[in-house]
Amino acid sequence: MAGQPLTPAPVVMLNVGMSAKADPARAGQPGASTSLDPYLPNHGNGGYQVSHYDLELTYRVGPGRLDGRARITAVATQALSRFSLDFAGLRSSKVTINGKPVRHAQRGKKLHITPNRALPDGTRFTVEIRYVGSPAPIPSHWGEIGWDYLDDGVIVASQPVGAPSWFPCNDHPSDKATYGISVAVASSYQVVATGVLESKQSSASMTTWEFRLSQPTPTYLVSVQIGRYTESSFATVPMMHAAVPARLAAPFEHDFGRQPRMLVEFERMFGPYPFEQYGVVVVDAELDAPIEAQSLSVFGSNHVDGVRGSERLVAHELAHQWFGNSLTVAQWRHIWLNEGFANYAEWLWSEVSGGEPAEFHARRAWRQLSELPQDLRIADPGTRHLFDDRVYLRGAVTLHALRLRLGDEQFFALLRVWTSAHRHSTVTTDEFTTLAQRHTPWPLTELFAGWLLSPILPAFPRRTPGADRE
Repeated sequence: MAGQPLTPAPVVMLNVGMSAKADPARAGQPGASTSLDPYLPNHGNGGYQVSHYDLELTYRVGPGRLDGRARITAVATQALSRFSLDFAGLRSSKVTINGKPVRHAQRGKKLHITPNRALPDGTRFTVEIRYVGSPAPIPSHWGEIGWDYLDDGVIVASQPVGAPSWFPCNDHPSDKATYGISVAVASSYQVVATGVLESKQSSASMTTWEFRLSQPTPTYLVSVQIGRYTESSFATVPMMHAAVPARLAAPFEHDFGRQPRMLVEFERMFGPYPFEQYGVVVVDAELDAPIEAQSLSVFGSNHVDGVRGSERLVAHELAHQWFGNSLTVAQWRHIWLNEGFANYAEWLWSEVSGGEPAEFHARRAWRQLSELPQDLRIADPGTRHLFDDRVYLRGAVTLHALRLRLGDEQFFALLRVWTSAHRHSTVTTDEFTTLAQRHTPWPLTELFAGWLLSPILPAFPRRTPGADRE
């Protein structure tokens, strides 16, 4: 920060919810399986923290049958006489803890497990679940989410509740873990999953693809895509790769051709790219919106038109690798920290790539917001409005208001500190507003209260005179 405040500026605390990791519901209830999130009380489980998932999957595309083995390594955060995992639509056939069979029962969308002896607080343990069935997406407020079917393959879109449709898990964004994922399919299909492809081994008719995801990842950002694709790459950026239907290969190269430059610009603005590689899959079906996953984005065939008609979405999904993936919301109420930032990245890309400046997009978004109902607090939008357009647009205009207040130098310095300080961790609105206050001598309480907490849309923000010289 350039300069010191003449008097200490107040720390901005908006009281929109504590980090899930500090939630008192995690302790004091031996064997409890209470969810950590009031938005999705039936997802997530207390009493333990997962450190690693090892998934072995065999999938037969024709009948849609999945045979799975999940080995989950976790640490008890309280004494556990029982615990649960989120698991829906598939049947568990055998469960062991540290290699010994244990009692288990499936009720609703939970797999309840009872150790032979209570697990003391702090115990590291491994639970293994063998399961089988025909996975299906999970009904939700936002449609059917999870493992779903293409005409000839599979698409997985797990945000926010779809992960239990294909593997047993602790389905809450605050419980981030590493992954090993092995998928065996007929050799005529290609598999793309989150993480780095470690090996590919073929037999007479089946090929096994093995992936490693070394960075802590929430369950909703783990993905598997199965289809008949041709591989594409970006010559100037070896860590970028793509899987595309052959008929779309040529227009894809044009429509995504500026993605390497996009990466360079975002690294300049947001800090180093947080993962080992970045992949794109274009499925041979139309999608309402692209799908976000860790180090991987999934687009529909309708997003490839040969004229870069969806380039803003290419920017949006790439930006999520910083905002949403590396920095993951501690509770779902903080969703604007994902979507507002990714939406603002669309405007930033427009600005640096020769399109309209962010100011133009912010004014247009403000006009759109002014015509919509004024009844949503984006720092706590409620479950049904988690993916409301107003969360995206108003979140982005909030950032533009902050940029006008801080000036470009301090605003982009703030973003780089934000992504660095919380790299591969979880974040809350209070953490962001507190950090932002440290980048200016002038109070930000009114700005954040108006844009994040009040349902009434504030007036369009003005640039603070001399902000870039503070």
